[in-house]
Parts: sequence; structure tokens; C-alpha cells
Amino acid sequence: MNRLGGSGVRVSALSFGAAAIGNLYSEVGEAQAHEAVEAAWQRGIRYFDTAPHYGLGLSERRLGAALRAHPRDRYTVSTKVGRRLEPADGTGDDLAGGFAVPATHRRVWDFSADGIRRTLEASLERLGLDRVDIVYLHDPDEHAEWAFREGYPALEKLRSQGVVGAIGAGMNQAEMLTRFVRDTDVDVVLCAGRYTLLDQSALTGLLPAAHERGKSVVIGGAFNSGLLANPQPGAKYNYTVAPSDLVQRALRLKSVAHRHGTTLRAAALAFCAAHPAVASVLVGARSAHEVRDCAHQFAARVPAAFWQELRAKGLLPADAPVPGETSSKEFS
Repeated sequence: MNRLGGSGVRVSALSFGAAAIGNLYSEVGEAQAHEAVEAAWQRGIRYFDTAPHYGLGLSERRLGAALRAHPRDRYTVSTKVGRRLEPADGTGDDLAGGFAVPATHRRVWDFSADGIRRTLEASLERLGLDRVDIVYLHDPDEHAEWAFREGYPALEKLRSQGVVGAIGAGMNQAEMLTRFVRDTDVDVVLCAGRYTLLDQSALTGLLPAAHERGKSVVIGGAFNSGLLANPQPGAKYNYTVAPSDLVQRALRLKSVAHRHGTTLRAAALAFCAAHPAVASVLVGARSAHEVRDCAHQFAARVPAAFWQELRAKGLLPADAPVPGETSSKEFS
């Protein structure tokens, strides 16, 4: 277990992202969702991430129900604030928002202190918990000054009151997260899709700043929405259909992996975990099979010759840390 920044909160090196069990893109049955969380537990995963945004609260309800059988002091849960859910008329669905659920609620951007507290209280009710360990400001891209002026101080107050153990921000970009790391006292940031075998934009500012300041980074989107899990035409990259040049690059990476007796999935996860600022790699899964595969791939050793060939062919920056060049991280 890895400690987040200066907090007492600890996370497993591999963690479970619960967006998929909130019916991301398509429906997931109740039993399948429960089995996915239980498979994560059986594989030693002890950090679980969710948000109100995921399935209009469905992800939180399912995650909380699945974790109820386990001792509360044995796992870490994070959720997010900034999108408050308000009741809607319930007609139609939320597919435009990315989730195959009825449109029972609508999302309202709210980074005010009152909105954050209300959002967190609603999350606790859906989760069936009296506390969460980590709270992130969720995607404040278009509301930066509101988030820094009101949202972050509200989280800092909740932390000082002992309501939450660690605070941060979660985004699909590295630039604003770098500002959070440099200009605030966050414990951790969640960076999705910006530190992968296809996109190392977090390497130039965010990761060095976090390492220097003793802050932690959780890396999400290790497969860039699927392209690095199974590269082929039509695969998703950052939530949309991948452009052909990136498909070809991913296929080259896969070819090198096979030549060295490993898989692209194993390499993608190992790469994310290798940077010393990274405390956990967050993987989304919609079934027990996907969870077990991710855990197996995460535990696999990727040969040093694989990384050497990527660098020699210009498929990986020379300054990007790889396994064996940094201290190992415990997975349990």
C-alpha cells in the first residue's frame, strides 16, 4: 500500500475505477457489477474510485453495496465533487452523458462550498458510508477560478475537520493539475489519459512537480479508453474513435511487446506505475474477467529489452522512467 502525499491515506498500487459499473456506454447487470468489485477484492485491490457523474449515482450505489461485506478499515474509497445531481423528470436516457441509465437526474456544475458539502453528503448516502477517504474536484476545466477560489478551500476545510483524509482534483489534462500541485496543498491528483504509452504530456510538468513537492499522482486511463488494450480500427481513444495514425502506433507497440514475450496491456500498466510520483494505477472494469485480466497483467514482468527497443525506435521518450529504473511498488 502506498501513502498519498503527507496524508495518512493509503492506496493499493492497482485500483478499481467504478465508472463502467455505472453503465458507461452500455448496461452492466447488478450481478455482474457486484462480481467485478468482488474480483477486485480477491485480487488484492483495496482502492476504489467513483463519482456522482458515473451513471447519475448508479456507480456509487453499486460500489457501496458491493463493499458492504468487507471491513471498512480495510479499503480506501474516493469520490468527486463539482457536479451536483438534481432530480429531473426521468424521461429519456443519459447516453448523451455517456451512461446507459434513465435520465432521473441532471448534472449541475457547482464548486461552491455549500454545493461541495451537499454533493458529498449525497454521495455518502448513495454509498451507504459514513465517510470517504479521498475527495477530488471533478473536471473543473471550464470553472478553474471558481474551483480554486471556492472549491479547493472547501475541501481543505473538510480535511482539517477530519471529514475526509485526503483531497485533490481529477481531470483529463495535466496542465491544471500541475497548478493544483504547485499552488495548493492537495495530497493527490488523478490524471486520466495523459501519462500512457501513447501520451506522455504529464511528464513535462505534472509528474516532476508532484515528485518534487511530495504529492501523489493516481494515473487513470492507462489504456487511453481502450486503444492500448486492444488496438484495432474503430477502437476508442480518449472516449472517441481513435485516428488511424494512433491505431498504427499502438499496433507497433503491440508488435514489439509480442516480440519480447509480453503483452501491450502489461506494458501499458507497468509504464504508468513506474514513475516515482505515481501511487496507484486506476483501471476501469465492467466484469470480473476484466478485473482478473488487469490484475494478471499488472503483476507480469515486462522485459527490460522491450523498453530499450521502444526507446531505440522513438516510441518512448528517453527520459520516461520504466520498470527497473525506479523503486518497485507493492501491490496489495
